[in-house]
Amino acid sequence: MSRSTFVHIVVVVVALAAGAAPARSQPAGVQPETVLITLHARAGAIDSLADVVAKHYETARRLNLLAPAAPHLTLQAKDADNRMYLVEILTWRDGSIPDHAPADIQAIWKEMNALVEPRSGRPGLDIVEVVPVTRGK
Repeated sequence: MSRSTFVHIVVVVVALAAGAAPARSQPAGVQPETVLITLHARAGAIDSLADVVAKHYETARRLNLLAPAAPHLTLQAKDADNRMYLVEILTWRDGSIPDHAPADIQAIWKEMNALVEPRSGRPGLDIVEVVPVTRGK
């Protein structure tokens, strides 16, 4: 399966989950930001990377940095060269949070970066903002 097909499937799954989530009002000025993060694991580092990704999510929730009703997914796959990678989808409570991340989160990002490698011209940690797609029922 190509990366673009995989990403399309993941975005559809998130959109369906987001459509099922109850609507919550946001405080004025708060703009949630959903991101799709691809983490290209260094050889032999997939388990450690998965642990760090889980720690990141738990820490971000504890610090109230994530949108409470938004879906969260972490998926594992292999690329065309049989190398492992993770894809994570999460929604920041506000899009400004990553630019002003607390020290606990920045320390975890440092751990993540040590466990990934660039691939096919893409960075080891590739972050793309995405939006849920919903259709009328």
